[in-house]
Amino acid sequence: MRKFGWIVGLCCASLFAQTGADDKLAPYYPTPATIVEKMLQLGGLKAGEKMFDLGSGDGRIVILAAQKFHADATGVELDRDLCTQSLAKIRKLGLEKNAHILNGDLLKQNYSSADLITVYLLPDSIDNKVQPLLDQQLKKGARVVAHDFEFKNWTPEKVENIADDGEGRSHTLYLYRK
Repeated sequence: MRKFGWIVGLCCASLFAQTGADDKLAPYYPTPATIVEKMLQLGGLKAGEKMFDLGSGDGRIVILAAQKFHADATGVELDRDLCTQSLAKIRKLGLEKNAHILNGDLLKQNYSSADLITVYLLPDSIDNKVQPLLDQQLKKGARVVAHDFEFKNWTPEKVENIADDGEGRSHTLYLYRK
C-alpha cells in the first residue's frame, strides 16, 4: 500500500496559508470515509462531548461526529468555499444544533473546551505550530487523534495501523491523551 505523504491534508483541510503564502499547514486532501469513522472511534467520542476538527475541509468529520456519535462537533476551516459547502451539507442534514463550522485560522481558536481534537497535518505544522497551542489549551483528559503524522513530542496512548482504507492506501492513527 502506498501512503501519499506529500499530499496530506488536515482532516479534509484546505489550509494553504495561515499567516502567509509560505506558511502552509497542509494542502486539501480529504480523509477517506472509512478512516473518518475509525478516527472518531479511536478517540472514544461520546454523545454530548465537544470535538473539534482542525481543518475541517468539506465537513465530513464534523458531520459524522454530530450525526452518528451525537457529539457537539465544530470544524475550523480557512477556505471560505469549503466552509460554505460544509454548512450547506449540515443544513441539508438538519444537524445545525450539533454541527458547526468556523471560517478562520485554526491557530487562533480556543480549544480549552475540547474533549476530542482530530488533525491531519504535515509534520512540521504539528510539531511547531499545533502542538504548542494544544499543550497550552487542552484540559486534562482531552484526547487528540492524529492521522498519519504523529506529534513528535507526545507519546501516543495507542497506534492503529490500517492496511487498506478501501481505496488501496494505508493509514496510521495516533491517539494521545493529555
